[in-house]
Amino acid sequence: MPFLQVENLSFRYPNAQADALSDLSFSLEAGEFVLLCGASGCGKSTLLRLLKREIAPHGEKKGRILFGGRPLETLDARESAADVGFVGQNPDGQIVTDKVWHELAFGAESLGLPNDVIRRRVAETASYFGLEAQFRQATDTLSGGQKQLVNLASVTVLQPKLLLLDEPTGQLDPIAASEFLSTLRKLNRELGITVLLAEHRLEEAFPLADKVLLLEAGRMALFGPPREVGDPSKLPAGCVLSAGLPSAVRIFRSLGLSGDCPLTVREGREVLETHYSPSGPSEMPSEPASDRAGEPAVELREVYFRYAKQSPDVLRGTSLRVETGECFCLLGGNGAGKTTALQVIAGLEKPYRGKVNVLGKPVDSYRSGSLYRNGLSLLPQNPQTVFLQNTVRADYLDLLQALDVPRGERETLAASAAERLGVTSLLDRHPFDLSGGEQQKCALAKLLLSTPRLLLLDEPTKGLDAVYKRFLGRFLRDLRDGGTTVLLVTHDVEFAAEYADRCALLFDGEVLSAGDPHEFFAGNNFYTTAASRIARGLFPNAITCEEVVNACRRAEEKP
Repeated sequence: MPFLQVENLSFRYPNAQADALSDLSFSLEAGEFVLLCGASGCGKSTLLRLLKREIAPHGEKKGRILFGGRPLETLDARESAADVGFVGQNPDGQIVTDKVWHELAFGAESLGLPNDVIRRRVAETASYFGLEAQFRQATDTLSGGQKQLVNLASVTVLQPKLLLLDEPTGQLDPIAASEFLSTLRKLNRELGITVLLAEHRLEEAFPLADKVLLLEAGRMALFGPPREVGDPSKLPAGCVLSAGLPSAVRIFRSLGLSGDCPLTVREGREVLETHYSPSGPSEMPSEPASDRAGEPAVELREVYFRYAKQSPDVLRGTSLRVETGECFCLLGGNGAGKTTALQVIAGLEKPYRGKVNVLGKPVDSYRSGSLYRNGLSLLPQNPQTVFLQNTVRADYLDLLQALDVPRGERETLAASAAERLGVTSLLDRHPFDLSGGEQQKCALAKLLLSTPRLLLLDEPTKGLDAVYKRFLGRFLRDLRDGGTTVLLVTHDVEFAAEYADRCALLFDGEVLSAGDPHEFFAGNNFYTTAASRIARGLFPNAITCEEVVNACRRAEEKP
């Protein structure tokens, strides 16, 4: 008997014109690790929430969900809360208490477990997750990676049989994301917990899975082992998964090699070492830079900032120069100060020492109480904070009114912005009913209504599928070529490697190693792309899949 069985499941949100899920059927065996993937808005979050009864969305549902052979709705409240665990995308969204130890104990206390049982479970879980040093720490002082680990640990205390995760690494830096996924696989293997993980970042998640479930427009497109699902001959035409597969798979298939495709960096290196000879460093083609003469768009000089008088500095002597007309990517670990730097540049936070110039003016004289004026727009990490009205369309019209755009032009401008970002079909939806990726798209379209000269983006690729990331990258290039300066904070090293003019690392409050993507990524071990790791020692300057493939083809042509 399958451990989890979904039979002919369909679901439609209230007032929606189409089903979010349509006639979905699949089953999971106990102890399986299943990766759920698909385009933004394809129904991944809806499915996960339907499997967790307490947070199931309101709407019209058809079909059956069987858990351990029983209809999900027949589980009593205690069984449902304990046996089905859920971890969401936002690390802050699930933490409800002030201390780590209390967060770990909260769920067990809510179930009324005996005190000695709670203490024993909390102690062993904290030890398993390596949280001893943070055990008595305040939860609001943790980094994003630590918070997400605490979220996973607090669910594990309840000893769940099924663990549902909705893009849990979306806001984590590459190192924290890797550690989180390793811990998740360890829980699956050592404790036998069945895992259903929804994820866009497939580089490390794909090889961990026993099976991959691909959704397309609410329907099941493929369900099977990773090497089988990763075969391009079996993927639907134009499938979003093709562009998001691990680098080893994409390189292998692009080169037309036969046999079982590699899934990991190690397997990818072994394939290249078998078929190709190493070469020395070579010049890689680069995008033509825009004209950057004149004043820099952003200049920070020896900036110091802290959130409270007695707290440590978040920015300490931070200096940064972003040239007019370039796309600049700022990377770094969770808690390094990247978001703080954007807020200082936008005038939302004021440093206690140092100079901040934006678009040729000191930032103090730049403040107007709005992020949509004076040529600057900021997309925050949580796109929900951008929306104020009940529909996306109403939100756009409200901003255009605030910008004193004549009434007769507002509808046309709103429709044009939506069309540019591919969100026309979402204009009459409530912003909070959208998926995380859809919210990102709609929020960015809203920012562009103010025609900014400087665009600040905080994790703009979060929640986006691989196809839309490519669209966004090209769109940002077009903005740059049109004279807009783009400064983005990101954990997405592949996106930065492909679309940035320059990259830099923010560490310990300082900006380090600013340089072009090849200079920046080719020498890094951890903040680098999987393609660079695969090609290292063979084609040292190749940092994207396309560059590795081209280098291999050039090597084939040599006598």
